[in-house]
Amino acid sequence: MPLPTIILPGYFASATEYRDLEQDLLKQGIPAMTVPLTKWDWVTSTLGGRSVLSIISLLDRAVKQMLEEHNASEVNLIGHSAGGWIARIYLGEKPYDIHDDLTALEIVWNARSYVNTLVTLGTPHTSQERWTKQNLEFVNNNYPGAFYQDVRYVCVGGKAIYGRRRFGSWLAYNSYQLTCGEGNCWGDGIIPLKVAHLEGAINITLEGILHAPTSPGVWYGSIEAIEAWISYITG
Repeated sequence: MPLPTIILPGYFASATEYRDLEQDLLKQGIPAMTVPLTKWDWVTSTLGGRSVLSIISLLDRAVKQMLEEHNASEVNLIGHSAGGWIARIYLGEKPYDIHDDLTALEIVWNARSYVNTLVTLGTPHTSQERWTKQNLEFVNNNYPGAFYQDVRYVCVGGKAIYGRRRFGSWLAYNSYQLTCGEGNCWGDGIIPLKVAHLEGAINITLEGILHAPTSPGVWYGSIEAIEAWISYITG
């Protein structure tokens, strides 16, 4: 039977946006749940590049709930957008204390011992954005690439829109430039393809895939896209 799977939403996204993905996984026989986040959870705790400690705490609670409910020793994680690099912090054993959040009860999770596979969907694994730069430097300085050999990393990036300074691709151009310093490149309309993959991971590029559940087209969690990565969490 497939392992329980937890979906971690992207930045400013709520759990309700991932209900269709969750239901599609359940139909495939995969026990699945989405970390119960609201937009307000992001606003009150992480706005302006602050600590993602509260998000990781909710993720940890969801993981332990699924381990207990399904009497399992491992889970799979699906991290969409920022959820992917937040999950990489969760896997690690280094104190997440870069924001002087030392009053927290937990700043080390070392969750790799009960995570089998991490699937990241449209995750910016590096970024020049000032509001994510400190967090991502912590991730990549401590856990570069597909860091843990006992965890399978599957990184999915979309190749749908080429960023240009013209009508119809301005948003993509500006978002790509903010993230990787180059606007003229391919990506999913928000995240450039060049930062969506990790060295040493199973890296997948999907043509025509847009970034978010609210995108006006096929996104990473659509049935058409799921087929490209679901085998990594069903075995």
